[in-house]
Amino acid sequence: MSETIRVEDMICEHCEQTVEESPEDVDGVMSASADQEVESITAEGSADTDTLVSIVNDTGCDATG
Repeated sequence: MSETIRVEDMICEHCEQTVEESPEDVDGVMSASADQEVESITAEGSADTDTLVSIVNDTGCDATG
């Protein structure tokens, strides 16, 4: 199963990398892929949306489920 959330304020490749790496330690996330051009991150696995939004928000970007 995959979960895609919208991420605003991802303005450069470094931001994209930081957002992409942010859910690495979240239980249930097998992989994640961020795309600054479409302002989103897709996580593969079984993590819940609220957890992903919280983790991405901790990077300084604005995530919404």
